[in-house]
Amino acid sequence: MGTSLTVERGLVPQIGDLPMSGDESHRMRRRSSPDRSAELFARAERVIPGGVNSPVRAFRSVGGTPRFVARGDGAYLYDVDGNRYIDYVNSWGPLILGHAHAEVLAAAHEALAHGSSFGAPTEAEVALAEEIVARVPGVDQVRCVSSGTEATMSAIRLARGATGRPKLIKFAGHYHGHSDALLVAAGSGVATFGLPDSPGVTAGAAADTVVVPWNDVAAIEAVFAELGDQVAVVICEPVAANMGVVPPTARFLQRLRDLTTAHGALLLFDEVMTGFRLARGGAGEVYGITPDLVALGKVVGGGFPLAAFGGHADVMAQLAPVGPVYQAGTLSGNPVAVAAGLAQLRLLDDDVYADLDRRADRVLDGLAKVFAEHGVDAQIQRVRSLAGLFFAAAPVRDFDDAKAADHQRYAAFFHGMLDRGVYLPPSGYEAFFFSLAQSDDDLDATVAAATEVAEAL
Repeated sequence: MGTSLTVERGLVPQIGDLPMSGDESHRMRRRSSPDRSAELFARAERVIPGGVNSPVRAFRSVGGTPRFVARGDGAYLYDVDGNRYIDYVNSWGPLILGHAHAEVLAAAHEALAHGSSFGAPTEAEVALAEEIVARVPGVDQVRCVSSGTEATMSAIRLARGATGRPKLIKFAGHYHGHSDALLVAAGSGVATFGLPDSPGVTAGAAADTVVVPWNDVAAIEAVFAELGDQVAVVICEPVAANMGVVPPTARFLQRLRDLTTAHGALLLFDEVMTGFRLARGGAGEVYGITPDLVALGKVVGGGFPLAAFGGHADVMAQLAPVGPVYQAGTLSGNPVAVAAGLAQLRLLDDDVYADLDRRADRVLDGLAKVFAEHGVDAQIQRVRSLAGLFFAAAPVRDFDDAKAADHQRYAAFFHGMLDRGVYLPPSGYEAFFFSLAQSDDDLDATVAAATEVAEAL
């Protein structure tokens, strides 16, 4: 399912050296200086740690001043300095329909008119759960929460309670939120800052977490041979997307399924990134693998803070109030977030995913051609419309490969594209996200911008 393209190696430019042609369209003119963004960032640093409320937003991995966003509209972000960008972050994935989609906003507005939060069940929660159960393989019941961190944390607690076992197996470079037991060889923001673990996480909190290299069948088999009767759950991103996009090798997910079944452990797919992004049923549908538990986020909330976890009925029956495993949340199933998420999910049919993949093809095939023509060594790795870019000589198969890629070159590419009105993830460890709001003109403008930047790479 993955695609990887290799071309020849070139020289690494400095960020300020990237040229601009004299004959550009309006969309590709150099952006205005981020004066207002710089002013806001300076204010923010005085009252917010690092000036941001999530680390990767600080641009530390690529350098420069983060852009403060004034609004989003369809395919575009507009910053406080009046610059417009074609957006390939899309709030880190949930905005498949683009910014401020009319039907999603209408659903949220209607829900808000009836109240913002109740701390009591609503009909919309039931409808959302029914929609998820109908789509996602292996999910018989669902519990709503407010973030992906809550979803994975709660699902792991449930797995330990259901099996009566302590051990958790995760993969190096996979990020599953910032709960203590999972900040061990994590990806995403942790990888961006080069931290294999986080201070503040005690040895005891991580003692039952076993870390295995991604795509290493021999390593996971060895762990099960030694600890199989102690393993409660194996958690993975079925497509790694927090160390850049690193697809599973052939039959790796099936081997995880076979090993967990044979040893009485549970398999947990963290589909916070892939769920409803790759297909109606997420990665489980794409790869034909049915996990025991699934964590969902991002797309499920339609741009609002919402996540969920679900699984087989017998496992979910261990969850309070019917079972002994406790989990709760005052804002879980928030009615505004649920309404927005449900509105978006109901618009995502098979034709939508085919259209989303076509957009990804147009840009990613264009980038591959541009890099090849300019002798730039690059790996474009993708599963359907989830894609990543590594400046590396060979395909990236695990976290060590991802760390070895040329992240200085990614920073130069990022700023060259930003200057030309294309907003990419501000870290080489993150993924590109496409939306249905992006027109063919937007996609072609992206490739044209990359052509100019590649001349310096």
